[in-house]
Amino acid sequence: MAATADDAAPGDPDPFRQRLLDGLAASIGERGYRASTVADVVRYARTSKRTFYDHFAGKQECFMELLGVDIEILGQRIESAVDPEADWHHQIRQAVEAYVAHIESRPAITLSLIRELPSLGDAARPVQRRGLSVLASLLIDLSASPGFRRAELPPLTAPLAVVLLGGLRELTALAVEDGRAIREIVEPAVDASVALLGPRH
Repeated sequence: MAATADDAAPGDPDPFRQRLLDGLAASIGERGYRASTVADVVRYARTSKRTFYDHFAGKQECFMELLGVDIEILGQRIESAVDPEADWHHQIRQAVEAYVAHIESRPAITLSLIRELPSLGDAARPVQRRGLSVLASLLIDLSASPGFRRAELPPLTAPLAVVLLGGLRELTALAVEDGRAIREIVEPAVDASVALLGPRH
């Protein structure tokens, strides 16, 4: 599942809202986003349509909030998994392992983020840009950590962060779509990250 009650944003004390997000996550895991309905969401959330519409204008709004929360949680998990004092190679592996562990916990949510969210057009842009910003900033901060500085490596630039994230996103989507173990992407993701974050001439 994606965001859960334990991961709820501290500023949002509304348990019904979180249950609805969890309900949509469960439905996406079972049926996919397109096939999921508000009726599915409230069934999984064990609440009513009235409660749903008290919180969200529709399925799309709930979906975008779910993905937004999930991106923030992913960022927090990667940040907490990386030891900034460790050797830079180890930091990269720690970050990739945290990313993969998060994806493994709810691959259908990740696939819907990559494949379904863009189809929502302009309404999806803020969520897409926020997700890119969160993860790109993480990579840039990672490259400025003590472990990287000891190796005298230049900080990652924003364009290179976007290149790395775009490749990682597509690699992830292909693994999920093909039904392969997400863990298969660890080594290629580490190799690509080392190539982009390592010495540049």
